Amino acid sequence: MATVGQRAPEVSLLGPNGAPVKLSEYVGKKTVVLYFYPKDETRGCTAQACSFRDAYQDFTQAGAEVIGVSADDEASHASFKSHHRLPFVLLSDPGGVAAKAFEVKKSLGLFAGRVTFVIDRGGVIRHRFESQLRIGDHVEQALALVKQLETRPAA
Repeated sequence: MATVGQRAPEVSLLGPNGAPVKLSEYVGKKTVVLYFYPKDETRGCTAQACSFRDAYQDFTQAGAEVIGVSADDEASHASFKSHHRLPFVLLSDPGGVAAKAFEVKKSLGLFAGRVTFVIDRGGVIRHRFESQLRIGDHVEQALALVKQLETRPAA
């Protein structure tokens, strides 16, 4: 399992217009909040995305970037992003390659997992939170840790 204290796997996902986006493009510049979610426009995923949207300014002020990932295609992400005015990046993980690299397991063997990671500027996973139901906790826990990480003095 991609666990706290390990380096985040290097993955390539699909961004808008199908352009490849590597996680390393973000790591090193900012703390990254990478959250995997099951599907655009479903009740739980919409609530989670809107919670990240509502806290997005707090994340950016604390020095972090939020990135949402699901297996949905770029067109679905574009519609979801526009419909809910999401200010952060949504990336596609066709075939679940990134989810496998981060060891995001399916719930009940059926539903794509809902897991949030906080990755520090050095590329190390500092937090992993997994819950299909405690959606608000994904945002609250990630933001608390981002604020803690970004206020630590440099080593």
